[in-house]
Amino acid sequence: MGDKQTELLQGTLDMLILKTLALGALHGVAVAARIEQVTQGTFQVGPGSLFPALHRMEEKGWLKASWGESETKRKAKFYELTKPGRRQLETEKERWKTISVAVSRALEI
Repeated sequence: MGDKQTELLQGTLDMLILKTLALGALHGVAVAARIEQVTQGTFQVGPGSLFPALHRMEEKGWLKASWGESETKRKAKFYELTKPGRRQLETEKERWKTISVAVSRALEI
């Protein structure tokens, strides 16, 4: 894949954030690091994409946030999934399955 960063399809970032937070509360930088880790560097989420997505998802009620201390002893906002956020994760996963099947079919033509 070289040095090119894979662009996220619209909605994919939400799914990755929700899935990451399904495992427990994390602060924003840790969310980005975890996404990069689990995708083996395929997706690198910068603050310009991550923080607006976290705030938008918080406004929709999918996440709740609270202030805490990061592992480096800095003040950080920690995000965790709400019940509506868990439901949205399931919706996003189903949507992604549909998209991936459709793209696979198109590539086989």
